[in-house]
Amino acid sequence: MGSRLKDIQSLLYRLITAPSGVAEGVAAERQLPPAGVSAFIRGDERLSPEDRVGIYANMYFYRLLEVLAEDYPATRAVLGEDNFHNLITGYLVEYRPTETSVMWAGKFLADFLRDHPLLERFPFVADLAMLERSTIEVFCAPDSPVLEASGMSAVPPPEWPAIKLRRIPAASILDVEWNVAEVLRAIEEKRPWNSPAREANRILVWRRNSRVSYRAIGAGEAAVLSMLTRTATFGRVCRALAAELPEDNAAPVIADLTARWLADGLLTRVYARPRGGS
Repeated sequence: MGSRLKDIQSLLYRLITAPSGVAEGVAAERQLPPAGVSAFIRGDERLSPEDRVGIYANMYFYRLLEVLAEDYPATRAVLGEDNFHNLITGYLVEYRPTETSVMWAGKFLADFLRDHPLLERFPFVADLAMLERSTIEVFCAPDSPVLEASGMSAVPPPEWPAIKLRRIPAASILDVEWNVAEVLRAIEEKRPWNSPAREANRILVWRRNSRVSYRAIGAGEAAVLSMLTRTATFGRVCRALAAELPEDNAAPVIADLTARWLADGLLTRVYARPRGGS
């Protein structure tokens, strides 16, 4: 019974998610019994078995459309309702969800947009979708202890170079070709948005507590924060930053960046495990 139930569930999933609709899915299905869909779905004078499956297929699509509209509100606002609807229709044909959570349904939307005709009218929209996707993944990233400014101050300054640091898991750095951060911010704040300038830049996305923030960052800051995906000492961080800065301006810039990272909750301190510990 269990095996038969699993087979029916798999068959229904294939029919509900068939790109061309239930009818063509039925026609292409090789594992249907001789009685067809009516072997496990009852019909009546109002609806055939295929029509009943079609109801679920429509519900499936519109639920995913609803989820993706919630995940990509700025992309939707830029494209407009009709373009967004058609975009998601094509996307779900190419990228049928395979995960149990709808959180992953839009994982590849930015990739899908990279080679989409909509780029002719909205050349920045793939970068915008990538930024929106990053805010979702950062929001869902694991928690970690945050190094506060008070924790740094509690360490005698001569010992600072040896402090081991790492960037929190709930942070990401994006390389984009368009200034899409301002577009997203304008739409979030319900202000009119303008098409952004084309300019290669980097965007830091991070979460503190339950709030996701983002801002443009320079190449030096991006390089050091990328380095901190692995453990590094504060002394190494300072040397890496100093290498990117004029010598007469390095110290105040390093101090300002360190203070900002601490205020933003971007750093976690890594402690050595005690000997014999697990």
